Amino acid sequence: MTSLTDDATTQRLEKEVTAVKDDIAALTDQITDALNTFAGAAKKQARRGYKEARSNMDSTLDDMSARGGAMLEAAHDAAGSIEETLEDVITHRPLATVGLALGLGFLIGAIWRR
Repeated sequence: MTSLTDDATTQRLEKEVTAVKDDIAALTDQITDALNTFAGAAKKQARRGYKEARSNMDSTLDDMSARGGAMLEAAHDAAGSIEETLEDVITHRPLATVGLALGLGFLIGAIWRR
């Protein structure tokens, strides 16, 4: 009779161990699926962040290029305006211009000696 009880207990324990193994395998599959889903979501989010950062960088570079071009054009216009003004002054007052140039040369020479 003890042998019968021991066999029944052994069979019941084997079924329970098998059930626990199956539960562990199912949990492992669920954890693997959850990790794969998380990794996929993180990958998508990283791609979105990269694309957004690249778009922002491209936009900023375009803006800086446009601003640089505008500044260069403004500097070119200012240089042209200064050149025209100097030309007008030299044309209308040549003696005053020569006197100013001599005075500046003398002043620079005096400062240079010290």
